[in-house]
Amino acid sequence: MTDLITGEPSVVAVGADLFADAVAAQSVPVERVDWQPPMAGTAADLATVAADPLRAEANARAVAAMLEVQAGLVDVRPAGELLGIGPGDFLHAGPPIAWDRASGPMRGALMGAAALEGLVEHPEEAAEFFASGNGYTLDPCHHHSAVGPMAGVVSASMWMFVIEDASTGRRTYCSLNEGLGKVLRYGAYGSDVLDRLRWMSKVLGPLLGHAARDTGPIDVTAILSQMLQMGDEAHNRNRAGTLMLLRDLTPSMITSGAPTDDIADAVRFVGGNDHFFLN
Repeated sequence: MTDLITGEPSVVAVGADLFADAVAAQSVPVERVDWQPPMAGTAADLATVAADPLRAEANARAVAAMLEVQAGLVDVRPAGELLGIGPGDFLHAGPPIAWDRASGPMRGALMGAAALEGLVEHPEEAAEFFASGNGYTLDPCHHHSAVGPMAGVVSASMWMFVIEDASTGRRTYCSLNEGLGKVLRYGAYGSDVLDRLRWMSKVLGPLLGHAARDTGPIDVTAILSQMLQMGDEAHNRNRAGTLMLLRDLTPSMITSGAPTDDIADAVRFVGGNDHFFLN
């Protein structure tokens, strides 16, 4: 990294000339590699040359399985209830990993989650707790049919979306999106982060759960298809998808009997968080 900052960059551009031209325009030497995606109709030949020809069939089956899914939002409930985890159990993104090998953001998220679950009074105290190796478990989200964004830390009191495939009945789970800025998924654990998570567990989660059960299943696949036609790309831009989801959930939140201020805060939070649909 030091050489990259202080030395001359070595740039290799593969494929589109646009990137190479942009670098060359800044008087930076660039090595151009002449490559382009294979022509249509050559998939079988390429599979034979590259490896086992069964690869094409396997890929086709995988894509077909993805396209056959009709995902619906059916519920929102606490992770402890859905996944059977307790206050000392923590899920995370990626493969199995121990505290000593965890990245900085993942450690920060775990420290915040430990404070959220009442295992320590202050997040800073959690570093020693996790380093001890006692009193907790770490496990990948995908071992529990769950998904966690970025650091992906999920603890028992966090509420999760329940997504069900109508054709198979399979269910998957994902935590609620906190928004941008200082958030747990990036490793932040300040009082504002924890206060927001507590509000999400106390107010937002129950309201969304009621609305999802009352209205659902909400066709998430259909929303995804529509948002792509409206300028969203379903990762860094999710405004249309978020607002379509909010449109489906709001009527049942309004008629839930919950305090008006809580409903207003929930609608304001979701509507003001363009990334809410991302999770």
